[in-house]
Amino acid sequence: MSQQQKVRWGILGPGVIARAFAGGLARAQSGELVALGARNPDKPDYAENFPGARVLNGYDALLADPAVDAVYIATPHPQHAQWAIKAAEAGKHVLCEKPMGLTAFEADAMFHAARKAKTFMGEAFMYRVHPMTQKLIDLIAAGEIGEVRAIKSSFGFAMPDFDPDHRLYANNLAGGGILDVGCYPVSMARLIAGAANRKPFLEPESVCGAAHLGQSGVDEWAAAILKFPGGILAEVSCSVSLAQDNVLRILGTKGRIEIRDFWFATGHEGGTAIIDIIRPDGKHEPIEVSEPGWLYAFEAEAASLAILAGSTEFDAPGMSWNDTLGNLRVLDKWRQTAGLEYEIEKPALRTKTLKGETLASGNQIGRVAIPGLDKPISKLALGFEDFRSFSSAAILLDAFYEKGGNAFDTAFIYGDGITETLFGDWQTSRGVRDDVVVIGKGAHSPLTYPDVIAKQLDISLEKLKTDHVDVYFMHRDNTDIPVGEFVDAMDAEVRRGRIRGPFGGSNWTRARFDEAVAYANRTGKTTPSALSNNFSLAQMQKPLWPGCVASSDDEWRAWLSDRQVTNFAWSSQGRGFFTDRAGRDKTGNAELVETWYTDANFARRDRAIELAQKLGKKPIHIALAYCLYQPFPMIPLIGPRTLAELDDSLQALDITLTPDDIVWLRDGRR
Repeated sequence: MSQQQKVRWGILGPGVIARAFAGGLARAQSGELVALGARNPDKPDYAENFPGARVLNGYDALLADPAVDAVYIATPHPQHAQWAIKAAEAGKHVLCEKPMGLTAFEADAMFHAARKAKTFMGEAFMYRVHPMTQKLIDLIAAGEIGEVRAIKSSFGFAMPDFDPDHRLYANNLAGGGILDVGCYPVSMARLIAGAANRKPFLEPESVCGAAHLGQSGVDEWAAAILKFPGGILAEVSCSVSLAQDNVLRILGTKGRIEIRDFWFATGHEGGTAIIDIIRPDGKHEPIEVSEPGWLYAFEAEAASLAILAGSTEFDAPGMSWNDTLGNLRVLDKWRQTAGLEYEIEKPALRTKTLKGETLASGNQIGRVAIPGLDKPISKLALGFEDFRSFSSAAILLDAFYEKGGNAFDTAFIYGDGITETLFGDWQTSRGVRDDVVVIGKGAHSPLTYPDVIAKQLDISLEKLKTDHVDVYFMHRDNTDIPVGEFVDAMDAEVRRGRIRGPFGGSNWTRARFDEAVAYANRTGKTTPSALSNNFSLAQMQKPLWPGCVASSDDEWRAWLSDRQVTNFAWSSQGRGFFTDRAGRDKTGNAELVETWYTDANFARRDRAIELAQKLGKKPIHIALAYCLYQPFPMIPLIGPRTLAELDDSLQALDITLTPDDIVWLRDGRR
């Protein structure tokens, strides 16, 4: 697209806010409206409100139109992620009305789609790209009111009557104030705190929120306190059933700034606004800001110019990807502390993927057979301990399964049981229990006793919403207890049908495992056949936690090869040792230094870097591939937090290593 061309825009969801954008676009220089995607294309007012635009039957038709370069998404909040991802996959640039998604996890998935498609994607906060915003930033950065100490920002109004079907009250449309208008004062607070620190934005250290949840379960009025580094405090509030003064107040050591209705700058169709500087003695020093341009014209122009320039995101003070993600993380915390989770975020209603599709398994991650398991298992197993809500975890779980992954690592202790609950909800809502391999773990220290296994498994199976696990590990060992008692306890669960595949120990020694096998053979009990010990190209010199057992050295490899014991390897990629976080001159991370920093490991890292450069990969890909090409069964556990991290990990699957490569990476010998 040359600099002389205009961006050809389509609007997806032609409602009230879409009409405002269309009005702004008509007065911008670098874009033009060419089409609408409408679910009711026969409505009579489209020609009046969107003059000159072709009306297409449905959203998919808009995305398929080759005459459309970019799409403005103005659907209700819950549909933002679905259509933004589909638009990016169709090669369309996207400007999505705020909030970008219901959560930061959704927005991250949206940006991931744009990153892969190399298309623009931005969040539509019209005030951010208005000249008045830059004027305010300049005043703060110049110290006009001294050092900023506090920010008070609100956006609230009172709907005439409660209507459970109106988008602002409807639970199934993610109604309420926090997402719809609370995003404005939060974004402003982060913007001003950033300007005070010579940064595009600043993230709060803490967020404490509250809300009144009305009869439809959405927040009708809400407030939060944000504490920023350096002592800046922000009070933010919003409402959909309570009128507020909507005055932005910025308090500094040399006065304060007050601006009425800042969100609309100088007005929808241009005009004049006042930035009122009030000194400590009460003297007012008003600054008049006049701007004839329409409010939404600046947004349309900024997005069009970014697209024409080949950018994938807004420049500051527009909402960059990191800015949007930071803003939504604050809103996530606000909602969490206020106890607000929409019904559409829960498993009963969120039964499809973020794109609105039925989940189906792919084949990017191959599957293999391992001893004792009656179904193929993916070459990699997914750990997802960091998630705390179904809607956030489901994004990653869906993506892993869509790529062919079917092994999921859970444990009684993870997240105080939240991980098991999330997985149980997910596998039930998706209907995939028969295809997946559930790894369960119990009896972590200090409760490492035989009778704990059945008791914890009772609880785990209830949370997992299943009657069995496919693989089971004792999470730790207790050598004060005869190993036979543990074998008896696990064998009893096998006979009850609650463990239906291989079992054994996590962080067990070779001697202890051999003793367990000998006991089982002698007494006719089910034989342990799997371990979950650390294994990595980098060999652990100090246990990460008390009781950890690494199995990467010569003796362990020989033992695993001889017995063909399957190892479900945790920290298979060295916990960051093969990334830029580590280095001979980088000693700030105590865990990395104490656990992995040895001359031998750095030599292995050097060789991984060398091979990665040769193959066009990263050292961390080489480290994971090293685990996949061992002469004994191994299922490495990976723990990506985002779709980008998942896709990055899977690049290891493109690598083929020979036995000579393995020896060279490990020992430097050819």
